[in-house]
Amino acid sequence: MRKGVLMKQTYPEAQGLYRPEFEHDACGIGVVADINGKKSHEIVRDALDILANLAHRGGAGSDPLTGDGAGILLQIPDRHFRKILPDVSLPAPGKYGVGMLFMPRISEARDACMKLIHGIANELGLKVICQRDLPVNDSIIGVTARDCRPHIAQVFLERPITIEKEEEFERSLYVMRKQCESLAPAFLKKYAEGFYFASLSSRTIVYKGMLTANQIDAFYMDLADLDFESALALVHSRYSTNTFPSWERAHPYRYLIHNGEINTLRGNVNAMHARESHLEPDWFGFRSEMILPIINESGSDSAMFDNCLEFLTLSGRSLEHAAMMMVPEPWSRHEGMSDEQKAFYEYHGMLMEPWDGPAAMAFTDGRKICALLDRNGLRPSRYMVTKDGRVILASETGVLNVPEERIAYKNRLRPGRMLIIDTQAGQIINDEEIKEQLARENPYREWLETYSVPLAVPTTASMAAPTEKRERNPLQGADRTESLEALQKAFGYTVEDIRMTLEPMAEKGVEPIGSMGDDTPPAVLSEKPLLLFEYFRQLFAQVTNPPIDAIREKIVVSERVYIGAEGNVICPVPEDAQKIILTRPILSTGEMDAFRSLYSEAFRAETLSLLYPAGGDGRVLGEYLDRLCENAEKALKRGAKILILSDRGVCREKSAMPSLLCVSALHQHMTRKRKRKDFSLIIESGEPRNAHHFSLLLAFGASAIHPYLALESISESVSRRVVSVPGEKAEENFISASTKGVVKVLSKMGISTVRSYRGSQNFEALGIGPEVIDRYFTMTTSRIGGIGLREIAEETARRHAAAFCKNNTDPGLESGGFAQWRSDGEYHRVNPKTVGLLQRAVRSGDYALFKKYSTEMNDIGRNACTIRGLMEFVPTKDSVPIEEVEPVERIVQRFKTGAMSYGSLSREAHETLAIAMNRIGGKSNSGEGGEDPDRFTILPNGDLKNSAIKQIASGRFGVTSEYLFSAKELQIKMAQGAKPGEGGQLPGEKVYPWIAKTRNSTPGVGLISPPPHHDIYSIEDLAELIFDLKNANKYARISVKLVSEAGVGTVAAGVAKGRADVVLISGCDGGTGASPRTSIRNAGLPWELGLAEVQQTLLLNDLRSRITVEVDGKLLTGRDVIVAALLGAEEFGFATGPLVAIGCVMMRVCNLDTCPTGVATQNPKLRVRFMGKPEYVVNFMRFIAAEVREYMAEHGFRTMDEMIGRTDLLRPVRNHTRRKSANIDLSAILAAPSFCGGKEVRRTRTQEHRLERTLDHRILIPLCEKALSSKTRTTASLTIRNINRAVGTQLGAEITAKYGSAGLPDDTIELKFTGSAGQSFGAFIPSGLTLVLCGDANDYVGKGLSGGRIVVREHPSSARTQNDGVAVGNTVLYGATSGEAFIRGTAGERFCVRNSGATAVVEGCGDHGCEYMTGGKVVVLGKTGRNFAAGMSGGIAYVFDPDGSFSRSCNTEMVCLEPLADPEEIPVVQSLIEKHLRYTESPKAVLILKDFNRNAKFFVRVVPTEYEQMLMALRRAEDSGMTGEDAMMAAFEERYSAGSEIVGFPPVAPDNKRSREENNNG
Repeated sequence: MRKGVLMKQTYPEAQGLYRPEFEHDACGIGVVADINGKKSHEIVRDALDILANLAHRGGAGSDPLTGDGAGILLQIPDRHFRKILPDVSLPAPGKYGVGMLFMPRISEARDACMKLIHGIANELGLKVICQRDLPVNDSIIGVTARDCRPHIAQVFLERPITIEKEEEFERSLYVMRKQCESLAPAFLKKYAEGFYFASLSSRTIVYKGMLTANQIDAFYMDLADLDFESALALVHSRYSTNTFPSWERAHPYRYLIHNGEINTLRGNVNAMHARESHLEPDWFGFRSEMILPIINESGSDSAMFDNCLEFLTLSGRSLEHAAMMMVPEPWSRHEGMSDEQKAFYEYHGMLMEPWDGPAAMAFTDGRKICALLDRNGLRPSRYMVTKDGRVILASETGVLNVPEERIAYKNRLRPGRMLIIDTQAGQIINDEEIKEQLARENPYREWLETYSVPLAVPTTASMAAPTEKRERNPLQGADRTESLEALQKAFGYTVEDIRMTLEPMAEKGVEPIGSMGDDTPPAVLSEKPLLLFEYFRQLFAQVTNPPIDAIREKIVVSERVYIGAEGNVICPVPEDAQKIILTRPILSTGEMDAFRSLYSEAFRAETLSLLYPAGGDGRVLGEYLDRLCENAEKALKRGAKILILSDRGVCREKSAMPSLLCVSALHQHMTRKRKRKDFSLIIESGEPRNAHHFSLLLAFGASAIHPYLALESISESVSRRVVSVPGEKAEENFISASTKGVVKVLSKMGISTVRSYRGSQNFEALGIGPEVIDRYFTMTTSRIGGIGLREIAEETARRHAAAFCKNNTDPGLESGGFAQWRSDGEYHRVNPKTVGLLQRAVRSGDYALFKKYSTEMNDIGRNACTIRGLMEFVPTKDSVPIEEVEPVERIVQRFKTGAMSYGSLSREAHETLAIAMNRIGGKSNSGEGGEDPDRFTILPNGDLKNSAIKQIASGRFGVTSEYLFSAKELQIKMAQGAKPGEGGQLPGEKVYPWIAKTRNSTPGVGLISPPPHHDIYSIEDLAELIFDLKNANKYARISVKLVSEAGVGTVAAGVAKGRADVVLISGCDGGTGASPRTSIRNAGLPWELGLAEVQQTLLLNDLRSRITVEVDGKLLTGRDVIVAALLGAEEFGFATGPLVAIGCVMMRVCNLDTCPTGVATQNPKLRVRFMGKPEYVVNFMRFIAAEVREYMAEHGFRTMDEMIGRTDLLRPVRNHTRRKSANIDLSAILAAPSFCGGKEVRRTRTQEHRLERTLDHRILIPLCEKALSSKTRTTASLTIRNINRAVGTQLGAEITAKYGSAGLPDDTIELKFTGSAGQSFGAFIPSGLTLVLCGDANDYVGKGLSGGRIVVREHPSSARTQNDGVAVGNTVLYGATSGEAFIRGTAGERFCVRNSGATAVVEGCGDHGCEYMTGGKVVVLGKTGRNFAAGMSGGIAYVFDPDGSFSRSCNTEMVCLEPLADPEEIPVVQSLIEKHLRYTESPKAVLILKDFNRNAKFFVRVVPTEYEQMLMALRRAEDSGMTGEDAMMAAFEERYSAGSEIVGFPPVAPDNKRSREENNNG
């Protein structure tokens, strides 16, 4: 049972690969309040209506009447209580408190519970007035919810006369609840049922449970009473990734409703535990230990956030002050923020790290409501204010039917901004007013200037010690006692590290790129003595929260760190600003020297050695780790505020303990001792040398890192002139590139600040045993066991011996052979021998030769490379004749090729794969690059080049209505095995004209794939996209591609609940055209872990029968397929194998566009070398299937279905000889979940997509029947509500089905809607369809617009003179390829993101407008938010900027800003505004057009530099007489020379001082 659990766990304990802590949830939130604090039942009723209208944002599992959770937070309903308790004399309002209590259902336990509560109340001087059992109607809830429903009661407590203020009474009730919580685990153990306070307050009360959004008012009968009154209400509808019953995890919590995810939770929680030691013994009259622990770790991330917020608020902070501390606005790069506010944030950042992650949240103390949005605007939050003083705020607009004439104004929360509704003062306080007021409460800037210092070489007497007093670093002087090469060997450096990592980073300042994935063994299976860093895998965001783009959206990123002891978060003083400010966490040589020069008590530093006796075993290593922790404690007692861990001084007699082990051991030790906030930790080590290493050190506790050996190695390369830049520049380049790499790693997790990433532990260990994890990496996931201190010491000793052993006569470093195959390097499954065998087999059709290949491949797997290689089949006597086994022709229908885009592959290779898979009835995958519509038609010989699977990735390249309708399966790519959590970039020189045509872009202009889908920031967003795509093609299956990582099972459960038909689990070893090398090797997990976790979790949730499970990632033999099937897969993806079959020789230079076999290149001179044929792929697939049949016959299976999920037929390999992997425990992978007897282990039924309930199906398609059949013009007017989602999409699909990409003639169908449209209004609509909306719309309007027209204008009953509020939500026209949109009013964040061809006019937009845009025209007639045009590489935007402020809001890294001066262009802009006026009757358009000749000069022309240059080259080509494709190609060649260089393995320097390999590459 998990620590701190209060209620009986009705969800499973950790088992197999499933862990309860992997669970996620998202939701819809809503707030309704009377600004003047007037209580009424109408507020309650309105809140419940909001909740019902957000039902589509909630979730339900296998039992449709059991919801994931819903609830409502209200003020104490005093009139209601007096009415229903006539015999009880209640004190005046505010003088009694009410606890909403979930209790045991067994009467004996319930009596004991009340006795316990009475006892604690008496101890605190609180009198229990009465208790009340709540009347509930559980007949309306599902069986699952009913079976685990607690008894629900209310307990009333009187405020003692000794307590004068409400705040003091609230603290007393808080202490009472915390005391109850401290006894709850023991109570649960004794009675097998627990108890839980949903709320305990004199101001607020929470009604919640495991309900759907539509059930709460019928279940809680109190809520129907007309005397149940409140002036405010907060509601929440939960969407969990599981179906396990949990009444207490429903929201609201005591203060909070939260739609989001805390990505830095582990670090935040550890930090709060450490801060507990800083509390004064007396906490407002109570012993401070009475409220500990502050954070209850059994709760969800939202519950723990609520714990911290509650503590800060009850400790004297205002709600808004606490919120600004916990969720700070991105301030460091904010061009418009006042200095006072920046000082406020900087000072408080020294007290507390941000709780970072995407979030829309609201919280209340019963008087004020504070609502805020995360720093990057990754959740929607819309609000309106009525003329009679109501505020309605929710995840969507239109959730409450308010007559338009009653609305005073509408708006939205902006990124990092907040809104306060103060019902006592009767006012709404805006963001700027709140923050300026708080920022001026104290002279924060003065405090910072007085006490904080930027790090520099000391020059003042206050910082530097007199020469005779300055302490010399005891490790200095040993720095260069051994040769550089010996130190490099001791720390595991290879030639690859030097040549492919350090030198390129020092030369160019960028991370090195690789390709084709990773087919080397995980560290625990490697024979090499690898660094401990290699045993950890980076976690990343997928589905439940988004990764962020730290490059294009760097305005939200902060690399800043603070060095020094942390102050008291409760009682801050000016001296708490006593910190050294670092602009980045990686220290140069000069900065490290500056630290050594510090001589100030506030920054006293002590250096602790990480050296221990060379050759010492695991016992010795453990003793020295203990000694390190003891020495650190002694240093703190001596007054140290900075601890420097250093491994300088390595020599023949002394070895270095692993730096990561030491950092984490000390961090965990001090966290347990609650001393971690008393010092900062700096690591000075020879080990770390890449972004993965640095990220690990930060994530496990380091504040700063000095990689001295990496810097010395670079210095040596500079001295040998291998690196051409000067030494200081080389060092700066390396540190800059490394810092960017760290930021990329943390941004994969959706984290934007290094400070909140520190201590977050966002990694999974792969191959480390519990002995090490539990003590030194506490709470880090490690699920298959592995090495202990003994093996860690042995690997350290092996590296040390290679450096210093007298008998070692081999000069130079090891080659490495990780990034590319080397004969003396690391194992690779795909090597020259296996490549040759496979190509000969498929070209000759020789199955016997294929068997030699598979035998070789499986031997390598068993001996060296894979987790599945550690498994063997349980022997059986039940074999069957092979003639009775399912035929090859049926098996291959389960096979697919991987998602390799046209762009990464040549046209010839891409079409060859498609033809081959269509021949055998399998499926090829388009990848994310779109597909030429010419391929959708059957060829004369019967072949078809159409990819059956069409991928929808974050770039949305070529995603049109026709593209979607041409598919049998639509795959949403959430992540890629080789680079999960990252986007991609196709440089301009690779965007050949034919690639540009397919991707709806411009030749020669670079293309960016964002890290996230900008319409998937949460699990309910994914459910919406699944719904949208099903509307776009009702015949296609909807698939979601995930990457294997810890917790992927719970994500897959959420995907199944979101009604996807297929979930694909990709292994970390999958291929890629280009990815940072650290991502290829260090992110994600092998598919065996992910697949097994998904199967187990789906079974536990009773969701397995709903969804097909697919797997891919270096599936290369029939044995691989069999193991995958036994672990739960039904379908199988292949990529590397088919590529090798058609000619790939694994040169791993795909990123260079120099593929020598024409497979992975667009270069015409190289494409002619392509020799692949569909027959080769057909042979490969049939050979795999034939081998599968042999295994099936041997083990008694006649059909594939019989094998699915039969983990009982797998067991660990016996007689295992490898010492490192001897302790690997596969039992979690092979486990069968408990309580799953009789449940289906494979898909047996179809998902219910509920398309028949949509407005399109019920009304629009029948209404437009004549238009569809005979192009008859059709018009209609209808009402619309927020629950009507993807309106127009099914109708558009019908048009596309009949008329293809041409669609219908313009305005054949014109539909006019009045009201508030739901999400994805007009998604993917084609030509001929016009949708006019009179009102407003939610997110994703015009997503994938494919030629249609969308008009948004004012509501006909609006009393406002113009639509000056928010007309449409976030992410409007995402991936639009053609068509028009005219929007009267402003849009939210990311307007026209990735627009590649649509024309739009809007009257203002939020942050990140026109982000990643590649084509089309956008006219903005009002203000834009920050970071406009980030990543914009094509198209043109025209921004009306009469006050000249726009330049401060624009990201000019890729664009230039020009006046609108071209006489040919001015009329184009004018005509668009005139069109806007015609469609919307916009007053703003009237004003601009009234004197357009004058106003034209106020327009700023935003044009991408590369795009403009390409257009000029195209004009020159056309001026020379060329047209069409010839002109395009000439312009492209003018800008980029299409060379024909063929690159294989890079040559190896013969310098024997650095390498002992000579021309031994394959």
